[in-house]
Amino acid sequence: MLSRRLLRIKTVKSLYSYFQSGEESLARSEKELMASIGKSYELYLMLIALVGEVAAVARERIAIGQAKLMPTEEDLHPNRRFADNRVVARIETSEALAGAMTRCRASWRGQEALVKRLYQDMVAAPYYQRYMEAEPVPLNEREAFAADRKFVIDFLSNQIEDNDYFEEALEEMSMYWVDDISYCLGLAIRTIGFLNENSADLDIMPMYRSDEDRAYVETLFRKALLGHEEYFGYIDRFTQNWDFDRIAFMDKLIMLAAITELVQFPTIPVKVTLDEFIEISKYYSTPGSSVFVNGILDRMVVWLTDEGKIAKQGRGLIDTTVAKEKQHAIQ
Repeated sequence: MLSRRLLRIKTVKSLYSYFQSGEESLARSEKELMASIGKSYELYLMLIALVGEVAAVARERIAIGQAKLMPTEEDLHPNRRFADNRVVARIETSEALAGAMTRCRASWRGQEALVKRLYQDMVAAPYYQRYMEAEPVPLNEREAFAADRKFVIDFLSNQIEDNDYFEEALEEMSMYWVDDISYCLGLAIRTIGFLNENSADLDIMPMYRSDEDRAYVETLFRKALLGHEEYFGYIDRFTQNWDFDRIAFMDKLIMLAAITELVQFPTIPVKVTLDEFIEISKYYSTPGSSVFVNGILDRMVVWLTDEGKIAKQGRGLIDTTVAKEKQHAIQ
C-alpha cells in the first residue's frame, strides 16, 4: 500500500505542477494528482510481474535451442532451474496480480527489447550463475521454495535498483515514475518476501491502506490550494528577514503542505507532520532546506497554537508541545 509519506510527496509535486503551469482548474489538478498516485501503484504491480516476463524469455531461448537441426547436449538437456522457478510460477499464475494489473491496465507489452536486455544482464550476473550452478542437494519443499524466492528477490535487487537504462525506459513509459522506482521496488520485494510454499496466492497490497488515506491526500491537496494565500502569508510573517521571492519555491510548497496538515488534520500529531515534511525537504529541495524549513515551522507551530489555529484531538494530541519546547530551549 502507498505510504502517507509518498502521498505527501505526490501532493507537494502536484502543488508545484499547479503553480508552475498556471493551472486554474482545481478539479483537473486533483485528477492529475490521483492519476500520479495510480501510476505509482501500477509500477508496484509491474515490478512484481517483471520476473515472469524475463522467465518467458528464458523459456523461449530453451525452446529455440531444442528446435535446432543439430542441437547440442546442452540444448537437449538445458538447465531449467530459473525457467521452472516455483516463485516465478506463482507470480505468473496469480489471479490477484492478474486482476489488479487488468484493473490498472498495467502491462509490459511493447517493452520486449527492455525485457531481453534484462535477461542478458541477468544471465551474466554472479548471483544468477550461483543459483543455476548450485549442487542439486535434496531439499524439502520449504527449503526449495525459499531458495527460489531468494533468487527472485536477488533479481529485483540486482537488476532493477540503480539501473540507469531501466530507469530511462520507465521515464519514457510514464513521467510519473521518475522518482517512484525505489519505493515501489521495496513494496514489490516485500510482497514477494511474504510468499511461501503454502500461499494460495500473492497477497497484493491495496493502493491505499484505507479509505481514510484516500480522503487524506484529496483533502490535503484541495485545502492547500484553497488556503494558499493565507498560508503563504504565515510563511511571509516568519521569514521577514528573508526576501520571500528568493526563498526556494519548493521550500514554500513544502511548508504550505505542512501548514495545511497542521491546521486541517486535528488527529495527526504535530511531531509527525514536522518530521515528515522536514524529511521530504532533504530530498526535494536545496541542500540547506531541511534546516531552514525546520526552523520556520518550529516557530510557526508555536504561534499557530497560541492563535488557536492548531487544535489537536485524539491521536493528534501526542507530542503537541514538541515545537514549543524547542522554541523555549532556543530562547
